[in-house]
Amino acid sequence: MASAKLFKVDGSGDTSVQLNDDVFGIESNKPLVHQVTVALMNAKRQGNAETKTRKEVRGGGAKPFRQKGTGRARQGSSREPHMRGGGTVFGPHRRSYRQEVPLKMRRKALRCVLSDRVRAERLKVLEELPPDTTKTRPMANLFDALVPDGRKALLVTPENNREVTASCRNLPRMTVRTAGDVNALDILDARTVIVLQDAIGTLEERLA
Repeated sequence: MASAKLFKVDGSGDTSVQLNDDVFGIESNKPLVHQVTVALMNAKRQGNAETKTRKEVRGGGAKPFRQKGTGRARQGSSREPHMRGGGTVFGPHRRSYRQEVPLKMRRKALRCVLSDRVRAERLKVLEELPPDTTKTRPMANLFDALVPDGRKALLVTPENNREVTASCRNLPRMTVRTAGDVNALDILDARTVIVLQDAIGTLEERLA
């Protein structure tokens, strides 16, 4: 049965927590995780790039120079693509990069990456948050205690806590997500995943 170490606020941990094998103990599926991750990354793209075609560029109604006698090639408009200030051919336009991925695939990908973190012993269960979560210093001390290498970490809380989110905002390597909103990309982006003990039940209920 899958298990993870239970840590206290000061970083000490002598006990472990039993986890649901259907969520934290399944085999890895790299093609599925890759497909879901690409879809999640594409969903974050803005797609605001825009260029004007020949018909959208303002001006160009008058013939730039006479037809004959100049020694130059004949031109009918100064807004043709090969002219300076003209339109763009095959340029980017506003579009949506969103890809529809079935809910079952997204959930299974999340279970796969969570199971990988458990096998690699990079998923830590936190007994409770520091007493004062309105300040950044207690959360910074928690980060230093649980993530000694100083690399990116993800904190998963059972529900939205504005104080925790605000106190972690000044920690560049700490990200906060709720158990209902966390996805596979959030897990992959963090070296260490810290899950509050109260959030384990929410994750298992959501993904089992």
